[in-house]
Amino acid sequence: MRENWIARVLSWVGVLIVGGVFGVAATIGHSVMIGWFPAGMVVGAIGCAAFLIAVRSLTRDRWATLAAGLGMLGTVVIVSGRGPGGSVLVQNDLLGQIWGYLVAGIALVVIAWPDLSRLPRTVIAGSDAAADETVSVRDETAPRS
Repeated sequence: MRENWIARVLSWVGVLIVGGVFGVAATIGHSVMIGWFPAGMVVGAIGCAAFLIAVRSLTRDRWATLAAGLGMLGTVVIVSGRGPGGSVLVQNDLLGQIWGYLVAGIALVVIAWPDLSRLPRTVIAGSDAAADETVSVRDETAPRS
């Protein structure tokens, strides 16, 4: 039991660090524009969302996803401030404001998404979708009545 908790906490620390790396990389590239199109923001958002979805899908643990999201948000907040030389990575303009809220929104949606594996499963019998025949797939772990 103790090793299980140690492994979980170490995995949370690992995804926190990797989430921070994703957050820094996406924050650095978020301001890239191709003409009028914010390509850096789109690519960064897709990368961050893909990482969070992968963590949620592979670990089936909201806490690991929360740690990854906090890593992303933490690095976005840290690098959004003025650096020691006076440089700023995230400008206080519309794109900078959208970027901060976008990362937070992506993390919130992925963390709050319901666990669909706990829903009862039903399979439609036959190839006709209009058929009223449904077959309920019984969970073998559930107690029989």
